[in-house]
Amino acid sequence: MDQRWAQDVLRCHLCETPASSMYCDICHIYLCKACVGEHLSDESQDHKVVSLKKRGSTTKCPKHSSNISVLYCQQCDIPICTTCASSEEHHGHKFIELMENKREVIQKDLQELEKLIYPQYQEIASEIPIHFADLNKNSQELTTAINQHQDDLYSEIDTMTKTLKSYLAKMDSKHLAVLHKQEDEIKHTISEITQSITDLKKLLDSNDASLVAAYKSRNAKFRRLPPKLKISLPRFIPRGFNKELFGSLTALSLIKEERCSIINSPVAGSFILDKPLVDAPRIIAKVKTEVKFLGSVACLSDNDMWTCGEDNIMRLYNLQGELVQSIHSKSGENPWDIAVTRTGDLVYTDDKDRSVNILKKKKIKKLIRIRDWIPRNVCSASSGDFLVVMTSDDEKQTKVVRYSDATEKQSIQFDDKGRPLYSPDCIKYISENRNLDICLSDYGGHAVVVVNQAGKFRFTYTGPPSTKKQSFDPLGIATDSQGLILIANINTSCIHVVDQDGQFLRYIKNCALQNPRGFSVDTSDNLFVVEYYSYQLKKIKYYI
Repeated sequence: MDQRWAQDVLRCHLCETPASSMYCDICHIYLCKACVGEHLSDESQDHKVVSLKKRGSTTKCPKHSSNISVLYCQQCDIPICTTCASSEEHHGHKFIELMENKREVIQKDLQELEKLIYPQYQEIASEIPIHFADLNKNSQELTTAINQHQDDLYSEIDTMTKTLKSYLAKMDSKHLAVLHKQEDEIKHTISEITQSITDLKKLLDSNDASLVAAYKSRNAKFRRLPPKLKISLPRFIPRGFNKELFGSLTALSLIKEERCSIINSPVAGSFILDKPLVDAPRIIAKVKTEVKFLGSVACLSDNDMWTCGEDNIMRLYNLQGELVQSIHSKSGENPWDIAVTRTGDLVYTDDKDRSVNILKKKKIKKLIRIRDWIPRNVCSASSGDFLVVMTSDDEKQTKVVRYSDATEKQSIQFDDKGRPLYSPDCIKYISENRNLDICLSDYGGHAVVVVNQAGKFRFTYTGPPSTKKQSFDPLGIATDSQGLILIANINTSCIHVVDQDGQFLRYIKNCALQNPRGFSVDTSDNLFVVEYYSYQLKKIKYYI
C-alpha cells in the first residue's frame, strides 16, 4: 500500500494535518488534537471525540442518528438520546444511564458464568474420569462373571454327562441280564427237543414192545413257546443349545440427542397384544409399609420397590415386607414424587426447594434447580432423559419439561392452536409409553392427556364412552411392555386399561383396592399399586 495514500486518508478534516489521532463518532471525521476544541465549539449538534482505537464505540440513538444514546429506556428496552427522553413517546418511562445498563448486563453475564455455567461444566468434566473408571471396572467384573459362568456350565455339563452315562450303563446291565436268562432257557429247551427227536427215532426202529408201550409224549411242553421280548431301546434326545441359555449382555446405552424425533404410532385398529389378559386379575402380594398417605411407588426390580408419602423418608421394601433401605430427603421436606432410572438410581422431586435430585451410591445429588416453576411428578424416559411435570408459582399453568441431565431440551405446554394441554391443578402423574408417547393423568382436568415424543397432541382419554356420566378422576398412571396404559380412578377404586391409542379395553377391579394412588410396572408386567390411606402396597397380576 502507498504510505502517502494512507496518510492522506487520515488527514485532519479541519486543518489537513496528516496522521490525525482523534475521531468524532457522531460527525464521522478525523481530527488532530489541536482542532478538537474548535470542533466541539460547534453546538449545533452532539459530538463524541474519541481516539482512533475507540472509533465506532459510541452508541447512536436509533431514532436520531446524529445524537448519542446516553440513556436506556427500561420499558422500550432500547438505548435513547436526551431528545427522545423528553419526547411524548417515552413520557412516564423509566430511564437509566446506558453505561449503567451495560454494566448490569455484563455483571449478570459474569455472575451466571462464574456461579452457574462454569461450575456445571466443571462438574460435567469431573464425571468423565468416573465414567472411564466405571466402564473399566464394569468390564472386568463382567469378564470375571462370564468366565465363572462358563466354568459353572462346564461343571454342570460334565455332571449331567456322567449321570446320563451311568444311567445308560445300569439300563444296559439290566437288559443284558434278561437277555442272558432267556438265551440260557431257550438253549436248554433246544437241547431237550434235540434229545427227544433222537429218542423218538430210536423207538421207531425198536422192536421192544415194553419200551414203545411205556412212551409218554412231551410235545405239549414244547408247544408252549417262550414269551417274545418286546424291546424299546433307550434313545438320547439332545436339547439344542441357545445362546440365551448361557446368558446375554444388556446393550450399552450411549445416547447423545440434539433434538426430538417424531415417531408415528400405529392406528388403534391394528393394536394386538402379544400376550393375553387374564379374565380375573388378582393380587399376588401385599406389603404393609410404615408410610402414611402413600403417594408414589417405583420398581427397582421385580422384588424391590421404592415408596414415598407424607414424610421426608423414601423407603425401599421387598415383597417379603422387609424394609431394605430408607433415605431422608436432602432438604428435610417431603418428596413430591419418585422414579427409578434405567441404571437403578432413585430420582425424586422436591417442590419446596424446587429441585430434582438423584441418589447415587447412597449419596443424594441435586440434578436440577428450577426457577419460577415448581417441580411435581417425574418419570425416567427410555432415552435416559427425565420428564418433569411443573406448575407455575401462581398454580395457573402446567407444563412438562424434558431434561437431559441438567439441561432443558423440551417444554410441552400448548397444543398447535396455543391452547393449554393441561389443567392448572397440581395433582398429576406421568409415564412414557413404549412408542415414546408422554402420558399424563390430569386429575383437575378429569382426563389423561397423551402427546407424542415431539410434544404434539395425540388424544385425550376421559373414560369409556358408556360411562360418560360417571366421574373420571385419574391419579396413578403406568405403561407396560405391550403399550397398555393403566390408570387409577381414585373415586371408583378401579383401574382403567387403555391401549396406546386411547381405546378402552377393560377394568381391573374387584381386587379389594382402596383409593389407589401411585403405579409402577415391573419387568414381568405386574402392576404395583400403593393405596393412599391403608399403608399398603399391592402387586397385581393381569396377564396370563
